[in-house]
Amino acid sequence: MSSILRCLMLSVACVIALTAIGRAEVRVKDITTVEGVRANKLYGLGLVVGLNGTGGRSGSTQQVAIEMLAKLESNAKLARQSLLDNVYKSTNISVVMVTADLPPFARKGSELDVVVSVFDDAQSLEGGTLIQTPMRGADGEVYAVAQGQLSIGGFRVRSSGTGGQVNHPTVARALKGAIIEKEALGQVSDKNGNVRLLLRDADFATAKSIMQSINGMYPSTARTIDPGVIQIRVPAQRRSDMSDFVSEIGLLKVMPDTPARVVINERTGTVIVGHQVRISSVAIAHGNLVIKPNVSVVAATPSAAPAPDEPPGILPGLPPDENGDPIDNLLKDLRRKSNASPPDTPLSLHNVEQTFTVADLARILNALGVSPRDLIAIFQALHESGAMHAELILM
Repeated sequence: MSSILRCLMLSVACVIALTAIGRAEVRVKDITTVEGVRANKLYGLGLVVGLNGTGGRSGSTQQVAIEMLAKLESNAKLARQSLLDNVYKSTNISVVMVTADLPPFARKGSELDVVVSVFDDAQSLEGGTLIQTPMRGADGEVYAVAQGQLSIGGFRVRSSGTGGQVNHPTVARALKGAIIEKEALGQVSDKNGNVRLLLRDADFATAKSIMQSINGMYPSTARTIDPGVIQIRVPAQRRSDMSDFVSEIGLLKVMPDTPARVVINERTGTVIVGHQVRISSVAIAHGNLVIKPNVSVVAATPSAAPAPDEPPGILPGLPPDENGDPIDNLLKDLRRKSNASPPDTPLSLHNVEQTFTVADLARILNALGVSPRDLIAIFQALHESGAMHAELILM
């Protein structure tokens, strides 16, 4: 097995093993949001000028330019006539779509970063300047105005022969390119003085943990509406400083309970396993690998005699197993059988009579040198057989 494959298998095993260490406490603010405190999406259609022959060549691009001239009180009639005569042309302009997120509680006069994307057939926005563009919300109101120099990031090589492209030239950013003209303030509480926390991942147990943690600080104030919502009745003495109250709630620590999931990305060979995943006793046969269930563990087989300087039942270079870890015994048995068997002989590995974790299985498969693709195939088969008690998600 190549060193790269060994490193990849080791990383997969480490990721899986780390999930079995235990759950960690997290802050309430890291797994919830406050209802009414959210960003708003803004958009606008604008014009970029100053391009070096990489702009749009369509008639719609020229029409937008004519409308811009009209706004600037130029002689739009002559410009329109030039368009009809096929004289008015420019490859230095481009029609673009401008987007941005308006943060909650952003005040008038604050600046926003905007993303500018080509709307026509322009080849690149390199070196362009965005002309004043109103940015509207879902209600049609103008909340910001964008204008400024564009940056596509990185560079673009135009030389022949070895020329190439290391960025995406039809999408650019204007840092602090928009100024807020209208505020869209969030609302922390309702008219009755209630605050609602929305879980990013709805779960009954997690919602209950959050409720209990809040009631531990402010008794009888929190209740669960459903697995995704916790409603808090703010004490009367705290309603004057709502921001401080919400910040205190956000700093409370809870133990989230996540469902058992296995996420697989076959394109990259990535396997992510939650700490709740368990595997029932099952027999696995994959290639020359055989894992048998419900068989007593032995440290060595009669066909594999220990080395002269090696104590019975111990892998070379490992200390004696005083705790009798079943998985370590399995690996020792595997090492002895693999050394004593011909290359094409199926390897037999005996499992203990109990449910084991995916971390344990990962240690076994990693010792066998199973490739990431084989590991994914085994997990998929375990899920189909019903032996792996988890939700399988394929990316």
